[in-house]
Amino acid sequence: MSKDTSFIGQPIFLQVIKLLSREDIRSIELSKSTNRYIKKFNGYNHLVTLLFSIFANCDSLREVVVGMLSLSNKLRHLGLTYIVKRSTLSDANKRRSSDFFAQLYAHLYNKYAKVLSDSHSEKGRQNRLYIIDSTTITLFKQILKGAGRNPKRGKKKGWIKVHTLIASDENIPRMIIMSSAATHDHIILKKLDLPEYSFIVFDRAYVDYGQYETFSEKNITYVTKLKKNAKHIPISELEMPLGTDNNILIDEEVEFKYGKNRSLVHRARRIAYWDSSNKRVIEYLTNNFEIRAEQVVDIYYRRWQIESLFKQLKQSFQLKYFLGDNINAIESQVWVVMIANLLVSVIKKGLKRVCSYTGIVSLIRLQLMNYISLFDLLEKPERAWLELLEKEKKKIDLLPSLF
Repeated sequence: MSKDTSFIGQPIFLQVIKLLSREDIRSIELSKSTNRYIKKFNGYNHLVTLLFSIFANCDSLREVVVGMLSLSNKLRHLGLTYIVKRSTLSDANKRRSSDFFAQLYAHLYNKYAKVLSDSHSEKGRQNRLYIIDSTTITLFKQILKGAGRNPKRGKKKGWIKVHTLIASDENIPRMIIMSSAATHDHIILKKLDLPEYSFIVFDRAYVDYGQYETFSEKNITYVTKLKKNAKHIPISELEMPLGTDNNILIDEEVEFKYGKNRSLVHRARRIAYWDSSNKRVIEYLTNNFEIRAEQVVDIYYRRWQIESLFKQLKQSFQLKYFLGDNINAIESQVWVVMIANLLVSVIKKGLKRVCSYTGIVSLIRLQLMNYISLFDLLEKPERAWLELLEKEKKKIDLLPSLF
């Protein structure tokens, strides 16, 4: 029987990390001086070790080290100088700044943004839709301040909040800011740097009328939900064109007063929409008076794209157990999860066959250190089996001619 051509001389894990550039990693490493206290365990080794822990779904430092030791005969392909000890990995997670991984993610995003984008022309990117939201991750102890009241029994656990901005045509985080869960979401709006004439959609937790006014001054359209307790002053009703959806109940211009002594004014457009599926009225807010009311509703509906991204990340990668009990270690691990997500997204984009994201991650995890072509396995996973069946069938067909 001939050798299956889908088997090659590189493990799947190496094929994944080949999307990284060791020269770029080294450059970022030197610019950040990240080897000051951990010279032997350099940035590349640290990154590969953390990626291994994430893809292999390791829950502890012991699992990472034991898992790598059990595969030591296959790790030489990865360019690792040695297998790290638990104490060294723990120290590196604490001492190597998470900014190193943040800079590396930013570099990879800029490198692969055009590959991941569904918009193939600059004209199509002029009015891009951006989505911002945050997700919280529970920590095993009170490291970062959690939101809400203290429990009656026991101590409150810590929470880390990951604020994420994506472009709708990429579905990859282009900006990530981590904070304690107690940090209010609206603070992040001030850190956005969006191009003129773009669209930004967010939920009602991001209430900041001053920033809304800044968006208007920069010709940036925002779409959000109106908070139930928001105080607004009706100015005038807007004319509804013929053919307007019957579920649009109100389309009007409103005014909000904010700032010291409520001396500042922000004018916006309020749209009340009857959600027939859930039998409720939803109020939307935007600063764009040109687009149709139905378009405003549709734009806000696109916000669920980022919710799907958060679900995808939490289902596919280990974000319940962290390899350190300090803020730097936790942030570093979150950044490496984002790097792993980007690498898998690049692989998914390069496939001709439609594969689910979770299916690709599961296959990488199960075959992590096996010597088999990743793209061949993803494009036609049943190929080797079908070839084997075909060869066996030919042998059976030849049997009658021998007698």
